[in-house]
Amino acid sequence: MEQADGAGPAVAEPVPAGSTVGVEEEFHLVDPGTYRLTRSPALAMAVLRGESGPHLHAEITTTQLESATGICRTLPELRAELVTTRAESAGAAARAGVRILAASTHPFDSWQQQDITPAPRYEAMVTRWAGLAQQQDIVGCHVHVGVPDLATAVAVMDRARPYLAVLLAMTGSSPFHDGFDTGHQSYRTMWWSRWPTTGPPEYLGSAERFTEVVAGMVASGVIADASHLYWDLRPSSHLPTLEFRLADVCTEVDDVVLHAALARSLVRVLAGRAERAEPCPRPRPELLRAARWRAARFGLEGELFDPLSCALVPARNAVRGLLAELRDDLAAHDEWAAVLDMVERLFERGTSASRQRRTWLRTGDRRQVAAGVVREGTALENR
Repeated sequence: MEQADGAGPAVAEPVPAGSTVGVEEEFHLVDPGTYRLTRSPALAMAVLRGESGPHLHAEITTTQLESATGICRTLPELRAELVTTRAESAGAAARAGVRILAASTHPFDSWQQQDITPAPRYEAMVTRWAGLAQQQDIVGCHVHVGVPDLATAVAVMDRARPYLAVLLAMTGSSPFHDGFDTGHQSYRTMWWSRWPTTGPPEYLGSAERFTEVVAGMVASGVIADASHLYWDLRPSSHLPTLEFRLADVCTEVDDVVLHAALARSLVRVLAGRAERAEPCPRPRPELLRAARWRAARFGLEGELFDPLSCALVPARNAVRGLLAELRDDLAAHDEWAAVLDMVERLFERGTSASRQRRTWLRTGDRRQVAAGVVREGTALENR
C-alpha cells in the first residue's frame, strides 16, 4: 500500500517514456505451520532499520512486508530482479519465523490479526484515516514506468484510463476476505474502494491541472501530500515514473512480468499518441468504475466492459484486443513472443484467484489454499 518517500525502484536521470520499469510487491506474513496471518514486529523494526536486505521496506502493518526491484530495462532483467527480491523477502521472513504469502488477501484471516507498524508515517495515517488505515488487510503490486517529466506522465495517465480494467482482470488474487468467498477475483479492489483517494483517475489534461488538484486535496485534509494519492494510476511523488497501482499481487512471478510488460508497452504507445497530439478519449468516470467492477468481479472468467464502446466483451477477447494495440511496440522492443507466451500460459492456468478457488472447492480447507499460494509464490527457479 504505502512507502516512505525515497523507497522503491530508483530512477537516476530523465529517460524516454517507457525506457525503464520497476516493481514493488507487498506480501502477507504467515505462520509456516498453520498459515495464519502472523504479526512480526521484530521483522518490521529490522526492515525499518535497514537490517533485512537492500530491497525490503516496512508496510503499514506488522503482518506485511514490501519489496522493490531496482531499475530494469529488459524483461529478463526484470524477472531476475523479481526472483532476487522475492528470495530476499522469503529469507528475511524465514529468519523471523514466518513465510510470505503472495496474494492480495489472506484466505481466511482478517485485519483483526494485525497491528500498525510503529513508525511516524503509519501512525499519522491512522490519525488521518482512522478505521480505514487500521483495517488495511490488503496488499498490492505497483509498477513504475519511467517518464521524462510530469507533463508526459499526465498525458499518458489521461489516455490509459480505458485500458486499466483489462490489466486488472489479468491479476486477480483476492477471492477471499475475512474468511468469506466474496465471489470476486479481486476483492482487494472493492475493499480498497472505500478510501476517498482510490479508483481510476479522472481526466486532467495538463501537469498544471494535476498540481492544482493535489493542492486542493491537501487543503481538504484528505491527503498530506501527493504520496497519499492512491489512484489506480498516478505520477509518482518521488520518482520520475508513472505508477500503475491497480494490480493484485500476482502469485506467479511470470504474471508480474507480464503485467509490467503490458503497462510499460502501454506507456510507450500512449506517449507516442500524446506526442502526435492524437485525440484523447474521455470516458465518463461512472463507466470507468463499471469497467473496474466487472474486472474485479469476473477477472478472465466472464465478460469485461469496454468503457469506450459501452459493450460487454469476453475477457480473453479484451486481452487480445489490448495485445493487438500493443503488438507493433512489443515487436519493436523484441518482447512480443515473450508476452504472447506469458498470456497463453495465464489463460491456461487461470489467475491466482481462480486457482485458489479451485483448491478451496476441491479440499474445503482454506489452509490448503494458503499453503498453495505460499508454495507457488516462492517457487523462484528461473525459466
